[in-house]
Amino acid sequence: MFEVGSRVRGQPPPPGVVFEALTEPDRDPARPRLRLLDDERAPRILRADCPHLVVWSSLWPRRPEAQIRFDLEPDGGGTQLRWTLLVAQPLPDASLLGHLRKRLNELINAELRYTFGQ
Repeated sequence: MFEVGSRVRGQPPPPGVVFEALTEPDRDPARPRLRLLDDERAPRILRADCPHLVVWSSLWPRRPEAQIRFDLEPDGGGTQLRWTLLVAQPLPDASLLGHLRKRLNELINAELRYTFGQ
């Protein structure tokens, strides 16, 4: 697997809360945390080491081998959350790669953050 994208950003709650949000995104139907597009599917949890690591299966049927790794580190009262996109050969073309990175950034650094009131 090759790392083709990564971004780190702070999330307001502590790692345990962010871990729960990543491993149980549909826990609270009143506050959905994972709004997928028509060409995406819900991920499976491939690995979870509470509260520091979560690995999702692919969101994209056209890249079923892809994985998304989340590393969570305490940061004061919050969390530094890094997502890393991993794919196998052949690597996605620039257009698809840009789309995948943008979607992860939207899902994690915008929508997830929004569910925490930020």
